[in-house]
Amino acid sequence: MIEQRPTAERRKASAALDEARLRQQAIGVRLRQMFDEVVNEEVPDEFLEILRRADERGSEKA
Repeated sequence: MIEQRPTAERRKASAALDEARLRQQAIGVRLRQMFDEVVNEEVPDEFLEILRRADERGSEKA
């Protein structure tokens, strides 16, 4: 059986695919970092007060 060598087009397509995968991985890593930063932020006191009031109103209606 004769082995075919990849053509220049196939090599370019493969390189482009590899580059796209690397870009996607980098984006995924950065998104996870940003998500972790947001999750670990403190909740502002004003927002907690709004939630507390909403809970009180909800329990009054029940």
